[in-house]
Amino acid sequence: MSIVYRTAGERDAEALVALFHRCFIDTFGHLYDAADLGAFLEEHTPKHWVEQLRDPAFAVRVAEDDGRMVGFVKLGPVKLPAEADIELRQLYVAKDALGSGIGPVLMDWAADQARSRGAGTMVLSVWTENHRAKRFYARYGFEEVGPYAFMVGNQADEDIIMRAAL
Repeated sequence: MSIVYRTAGERDAEALVALFHRCFIDTFGHLYDAADLGAFLEEHTPKHWVEQLRDPAFAVRVAEDDGRMVGFVKLGPVKLPAEADIELRQLYVAKDALGSGIGPVLMDWAADQARSRGAGTMVLSVWTENHRAKRFYARYGFEEVGPYAFMVGNQADEDIIMRAAL
C-alpha cells in the first residue's frame, strides 16, 4: 500500500458516500433489518456531504491507495449531548485496509486539526460492542462519558459517548 492523505473537497462527495456505505455495511450491516439500514444510508447522500464540505465548521481528511479512497475522518460541530469543543463525527477505514496504519494517521490529523481550531476537548460516539474501536479511541485518551441512543432507521443502538482532552 502506498497511502496518500489529503483534505477532501466537494468532488469527493460521491466517493465518501460510497466508502461510508461500504464501511458501515461491512461493520454493522448484520445488526439491522433492510428497511432500517436502507433508511439510515439514504440520509448520507452526496448532497449532504457537499453541504458539509462547503461548511468551514467541518473538516474532512481522506486516505487513498493508488487513487482509491480507503479511509476518512470527519470533524464537526458538537451534536452529541455532551460538553466538548468539537466532535469526531466519523472515522472509517475500508475493511481491506484495516491494520495498515491509516486509522492512527487520520486520528492524529483529527486531533491536530481540532487543536488548531482552538478545541480543548473532543467527543465521539461508538457502539458499545465495537471493542476494537473503543480500544483504539482509549489509546488517544478517550474516556466513557455516558450512554447514547444512535438511531439507524427506527432502531436505537446502544452507543457510548467518549470524550478526550486534547
